[in-house]
Amino acid sequence: MKDIKLHYTDSIHYELEQTARLMKILTQQLFERLELKLSPDEYSALDTVSINAGICQRDLAKLLLKDRANTGRILNSLEEKGLITRFIDTKNNRLVKKMGITEKGLKELDKINKKIKSYLEGVTHKTMSPEEVIKVQQTLKKFRMDLEKTVNMNI
Repeated sequence: MKDIKLHYTDSIHYELEQTARLMKILTQQLFERLELKLSPDEYSALDTVSINAGICQRDLAKLLLKDRANTGRILNSLEEKGLITRFIDTKNNRLVKKMGITEKGLKELDKINKKIKSYLEGVTHKTMSPEEVIKVQQTLKKFRMDLEKTVNMNI
């Protein structure tokens, strides 16, 4: 008979949570060491806007898992730096602010991607083959998408 795991620290949830926390710390340290002009949150928002042209703040907040106020602060910073532009559009017959990435934003995103890509790949490929990385990523995405159906996001 298999041992029943009774402790939270023996669960996949604990491993995922701790891994996510460590990755957040690692990313912050990497951005500081490389003296990048953006914070990891700004970078994540800029990258998301780059592949979701015309996205509104509420939808961006949902993708980033941030509240709208925090998302607004991030967007204000990106706009002040000239990396995104905001414009008024309509959605469901309502006026909404949408955003897009600027040419300067695309260049900054490309520059950051080139600086961090090899480092982050090096971290993952120390313990996993490229095939294992893809499998873990696919499994996590499947798990996350299932969680999204269950979790009540008040954003």
